Amino acid sequence: MNEERKEIVEHRLSRASKALTSAKILLDTQEYIGTVNRLYHACFHAVTALLETRGLASSKHSGVLSFFNKHFVRPGLTRGELGKFYKDLFEKRHEGDYTDFIEFTQERVIEMYKSATDFIDEITHLVEKETH
Repeated sequence: MNEERKEIVEHRLSRASKALTSAKILLDTQEYIGTVNRLYHACFHAVTALLETRGLASSKHSGVLSFFNKHFVRPGLTRGELGKFYKDLFEKRHEGDYTDFIEFTQERVIEMYKSATDFIDEITHLVEKETH
């Protein structure tokens, strides 16, 4: 992998970390819709970093989800639960952003935060394997 691609991967992982930090701040202030949005974007940036290790990209969020499933979940390079979680988070973020009167419970959002943290840790580990 060339240096430019490595820089992009590192930048995206940094953005994932920053979005996760933002999600925690929103969670602590009980802004659950915003938390879900930031959790999704944290995972999105981590997945785009992983895809970049193979020169894969999509201009659509649904395309990123599809590439992740096609190149990492289905071949068994990562657990199927990660694909399921990412798809669910994609849908919840969409609901939060575009559905009137949507609410998320504190319990559910705390669970999503923990799962997103684990997701990003696992994706970061995969990135390390892909880049070495």
